[in-house]
Amino acid sequence: MNASFSLQGKHALVTGGTRGIGRAISLQLARAGAKVQANYVRGSETADSLKREADAEGLPIELVRADITGEKGLERLSAAIDATGSPLSILVHCAATGVHRPVDQLTLREYDWTFALNVRAFFEIVHRLLPRFAQGSSIVALSSEGAVHAVPNYTLVGASKGALESMVRHLAVELAPRGIRVNALSPGSIATDAWKAMPDAERRLAEAAERTPSGRLTSLAEVASAALFLCSDASSGIAGHTLVVDGGARIRS
Repeated sequence: MNASFSLQGKHALVTGGTRGIGRAISLQLARAGAKVQANYVRGSETADSLKREADAEGLPIELVRADITGEKGLERLSAAIDATGSPLSILVHCAATGVHRPVDQLTLREYDWTFALNVRAFFEIVHRLLPRFAQGSSIVALSSEGAVHAVPNYTLVGASKGALESMVRHLAVELAPRGIRVNALSPGSIATDAWKAMPDAERRLAEAAERTPSGRLTSLAEVASAALFLCSDASSGIAGHTLVVDGGARIRS
């Protein structure tokens, strides 16, 4: 591996790191040499399967079960990071939730729930762990097309991702003097379990593939590779940027 892409000796935290995009990123960072802590709150079977896959490959991935929307969970997460005895070099915020319905069917409780994980938890983790970040660290937040384009039944998630991208830009400016880079990664449509919550998912995935010049959906491996790039020294000149990995789909949006 090119040395600039190596994460050897680095300590990474991936929220939502045991399923879908987060799982792919956890594995990719570990394969590049990082010691990874993969956070999750539900889905023990998925988390255990990640651990088995990591152990089979000899990858240093540790599971950290903690609800990052609450004080107790954040304390548990902080304690797990401190227990490693090493500073934090990488944070990738993949944890996300949302309700996919027309706006007149949404509630304020669902609004609070969506923003609590997608935006506030990211802010709280960065704020709480700031003293633990090493010089040259990288923070990456997972966004989506809904941050900049209107997507049907996506009001709450899209608005939260728009707020997340704005926060990334502001943090990039404030944290740069500390030697910390902050960026966002915005994947295209990927056929993960998250689509099970979306109305008419099969049709929408087919339409997404048609919008892409290559005629196919984005792959988990492509997004994980982009995350590795943003977390590595190879992207040392990139800050406050949203990297779109969608095979060109948004050219035609």
